[in-house]
Amino acid sequence: MTKTKLFIGPKIRTIRLESGLTQAKFGEKLGISTSYLNQLENNQRHASASVLMSLAQNFSVDIRTLSDNETERLLADLMEVTKDELFSGTDLSNRELKLAATNTPNLVRALLDLHKSTQNLKEYLAEYDGKTSKPQTPLTPYEEVRDYYHYQGNYFDELDRAGETLAQSLGHTERHLSERLSKYLFEAHQISTNIGGLADYPQALRHFDSKTKTLHLNPYSPTTTHSFQIAHHIALIEMQNVIEALVSSANFKSKTSEEICKIGLANYFAGSVVLPYSKFLESAELQRYDLELLSHQFNSSLEQVFHRLSTLQRPDQKGIPFFFARVDQAGNITKRHSATKLQFAQYGSACPLWNVHQAFEVPGRIIRQLAQTPDGKKYLCVATAITIRSGGFCDPVRRYALALGCETKHIDRIIYGDNLSSEREEAFEPIGISCRICSRKKCHQRSIPPLRQELTVNPNKRNILPYDT
Repeated sequence: MTKTKLFIGPKIRTIRLESGLTQAKFGEKLGISTSYLNQLENNQRHASASVLMSLAQNFSVDIRTLSDNETERLLADLMEVTKDELFSGTDLSNRELKLAATNTPNLVRALLDLHKSTQNLKEYLAEYDGKTSKPQTPLTPYEEVRDYYHYQGNYFDELDRAGETLAQSLGHTERHLSERLSKYLFEAHQISTNIGGLADYPQALRHFDSKTKTLHLNPYSPTTTHSFQIAHHIALIEMQNVIEALVSSANFKSKTSEEICKIGLANYFAGSVVLPYSKFLESAELQRYDLELLSHQFNSSLEQVFHRLSTLQRPDQKGIPFFFARVDQAGNITKRHSATKLQFAQYGSACPLWNVHQAFEVPGRIIRQLAQTPDGKKYLCVATAITIRSGGFCDPVRRYALALGCETKHIDRIIYGDNLSSEREEAFEPIGISCRICSRKKCHQRSIPPLRQELTVNPNKRNILPYDT
């Protein structure tokens, strides 16, 4: 069933406990011995194809969800936080961290949450000005939802397939999609669409008037945004039960987190309508992932195309595993997702050597970079700057840089890899995740010393940096 050995002991244990069965009864239903089940639950044996099939048949488990992608993400985050000064004096090997991420994922998640709370508390104390106000909740709702998407691999199969089905039923015609969606919304739910009205001001995208059953859309927005916002409203109506079930299973700590996640899941559905999975993947492969051609073909924004490419991880129909990020002019990552081994830093700005920063210098152009991270992985990175306008001359303008990348083993499938010397080591820019956790000893752009590394200061010698690690 899969060439990769799956060590999914905690997931099997969770399924058994939720079924209220002892190991003996659970093993009997799977057709395996109690001792074998015990070894599976403790990750001493990998799950065979027959075990996976038994889980699917006897416990309605979607075996596509039983992958080790979550373990890889947990491990990457765990490796980052254990470099923090909080863990100074400990000697944790990568093997120990991997065992923890594999065997005790819930404990690792709790540790990551605790570390985030500690970081937020430190920031609060650093900014404390003597007032009597109390600190905010350590883990913000936005961070909680962001992490949920991160560990779900930013792919939600039921929403994705439902959006694709809707697009097919409309006879998906990209140039007139907003009109077709508007017609569908009225015929299926008696909701009219109005360009303007209650959304007739620069910073509005949509406004639904439940009394008149009218969805108002911003007249200054492009038709691509209109299509997306109509599809979003359809998701709130037709996919409500699916979204509620996903949010419920996430066990968020606050109502605010739940509401933020619902909006995000409705957006996910909208993206799958505007850029239906199979058709978009087929075109991406045919066009060799040319971002501008895909944007024109599907009448979508570059940001929609960048983001959609990072979600093409349907188990039976995968695209290239990409990472995607949106970065503001201060270097803050405002959107992020990685289907690759590369995981973005949770704290601090992105590496200054990453070409996403250079994109602001050449707006309107797509720039390329061959990059290598400290773990030896090599990536092809592309980036471009975008400007989002709304309204007139005096209205605010938003500027971001979009980044997309994949491992160089896929470079021949991508048009941006043409004529790049990926075989030459010197062609690769040495980038990191962020300065605080980067282990590189010689970097001319380092902003702060790396955590948990002893510094040497020589008063008789001065290089670019005033210290050595």
